[in-house]
Amino acid sequence: MREELAEVTELEAWRLALGWSRADTVAQIAELYTADGLLPPGLSEQMLCRWEHNSTEWPGQDYAVMLCRAYRATPEQLGLHNVARVRQLSTWTAELIGYGRNDAGGAASGRQEGADPMTTDAGLPSVRESLQLALLAEPEGSPLVDELAEAAADHYHLNYSKHPVPVLFREVRAARTLLANLLSPGTEGTELHRQVGRLSGLLGNLAFHLDDPAGARTHLATAVSYANRCGDSALAAWAYGAQSMVARHTGNLTAALAYAERGAAAAPAGLIRAQLHAWALLPTLAQQGRDREATAALDVALTELEADPAGQAPGRFGFDEPELALHQAEAHLTLGRTDQARARAEASAAACTAGTPGWAAATLVLAQAEAPDQPSDAAQRSLDVLDRVPPSRLRATARTRLQRLEGLLAARPAEYVADLRERLRTLPPPVDASGAASA
Repeated sequence: MREELAEVTELEAWRLALGWSRADTVAQIAELYTADGLLPPGLSEQMLCRWEHNSTEWPGQDYAVMLCRAYRATPEQLGLHNVARVRQLSTWTAELIGYGRNDAGGAASGRQEGADPMTTDAGLPSVRESLQLALLAEPEGSPLVDELAEAAADHYHLNYSKHPVPVLFREVRAARTLLANLLSPGTEGTELHRQVGRLSGLLGNLAFHLDDPAGARTHLATAVSYANRCGDSALAAWAYGAQSMVARHTGNLTAALAYAERGAAAAPAGLIRAQLHAWALLPTLAQQGRDREATAALDVALTELEADPAGQAPGRFGFDEPELALHQAEAHLTLGRTDQARARAEASAAACTAGTPGWAAATLVLAQAEAPDQPSDAAQRSLDVLDRVPPSRLRATARTRLQRLEGLLAARPAEYVADLRERLRTLPPPVDASGAASA
């Protein structure tokens, strides 16, 4: 860009290369301040515009550091190497900015689970925009549109845990709306129908993580309808499993078991069948107190996972051993097997990157297992989760586990318990009374 347009500064060119608007940059820097436990700054788009276009205007030291962190760029790349404090950054860029890193060191800024910089915040709107451009070129649809729709659904499910849930919900919904305009009544199941089903399944899972079980039921039922229409048994089984999860969350164990059995029957052998037995059947049977049948479901999950050539798959539609260990731990906990629950929760948490949703879930289950005998340790673990995971990224499932833990610790006056109670009292809801998401 700068070779072709000399008037474009390094700072502006980097933002444009990411595909960000100035509003995106301002929002990212505000999120960084919040994640660091600071009040959001008074940065405006006008200030950023002046820094980009006026050589006599420079961001202050703190803003320069935050720009490097938000863009994951070095000071030299942004043309900020003359700002006093930022001159030091060249020697500790990797520690502060995380430039080029593939671990969870940037978790506080919302970049988790080995995130590649270009597949996080900038990646979401750009995928939707590319899909929109393809539809403008071929409004009646085409094999290319089908391929792009699949790529978009892949992007969303593979990067599910890297974004605040409300942000991802908005993007998935927008992509599904674009594709829905191509669907015609009465047509047979097509590749486009399948991708609409996948996006509907993602919306159902996202709604559940926003504590909207009614919305989740609606989206997941749509996913089942489109999966059955296309003969996609794996998607249908997954959607039934998600419906079982929602029903279990609302206390309807009869419906939860029916959905779980339907999903297990539809699931192809291997990983999907293992997932349905561990994710849907096992916890439902455990909550019903059916110890022997829960154990049988777990045995099937272990056998199917071991028999699968790959043994695991990434993303929201995937399944792996850490997730299996998490479901084992919760089932053991429900059935009163505290020691087994603790061991499996520890294994699950150890296999996850700290700060990610999977790690938070396993850590909170471990804290519940510790609560009767080690209340102080349990409270400290939960405080660690709240320290590492900003409220905007704390799923409704994690909040439910925190509430359950608070109940377990209510009659146990131990160190850190009062601190946990106060943190939970001031924790903002995922969606407030006016319908605004905490993200």
